[in-house]
Amino acid sequence: MYEVEVKVRADHETVESALDAAGAEFVDSVVQEDTYYDAPHRNFAETDEALRIRREREPEAGEASADEAFETAKITYKGPLLEAESKSREEHETTVADDGAAKGIFDGLGFEPAATVRKERAHYRLDGYTVTLDRVDGLGEFVEVETETEDDDIQAAREGARAVLDDLGLDPTEQIRTSYLGLLLDGDGDDDGGADGHGNAGE
Repeated sequence: MYEVEVKVRADHETVESALDAAGAEFVDSVVQEDTYYDAPHRNFAETDEALRIRREREPEAGEASADEAFETAKITYKGPLLEAESKSREEHETTVADDGAAKGIFDGLGFEPAATVRKERAHYRLDGYTVTLDRVDGLGEFVEVETETEDDDIQAAREGARAVLDDLGLDPTEQIRTSYLGLLLDGDGDDDGGADGHGNAGE
């Protein structure tokens, strides 16, 4: 499975108005806490890969620091970027019943926690794409347009994502290929940094 994604910085209030005008369907809102891991056998920063455990809950489910507030957990592997024009990657993800057990497995195999990314997300559907409004702790507000494809037609999927951004009044040429993890590690905060194409697979 390939994930095709285009991401830009954007003011959410403005984008929400554009989504409403375009007839987008609201899907849900979630809070996510992503813990990324370093591997004992290779350097993910060099290979442009990522391995994470994602914990997710509804916004009203309680404080993010309370373990019982997180309702689901997933393990995700992301491969290197496949092209220079978007954040397209091979991705494999599965839900796990016990994130504590998953952490124990990683620890036992020598994988060590590297960093944690926390964000609030609102998902919409528009023209066959998922439009996500992200508010990331320490970074600010972003909009992602993404889809998944099982074939090699990444270019068509990418062009469709860029067209959705354009329809929302956003400039696809301002896309940021650096992940949230990479932006946090680079200390890019709420400025316009991170669009320099550094490859880091965490998102």
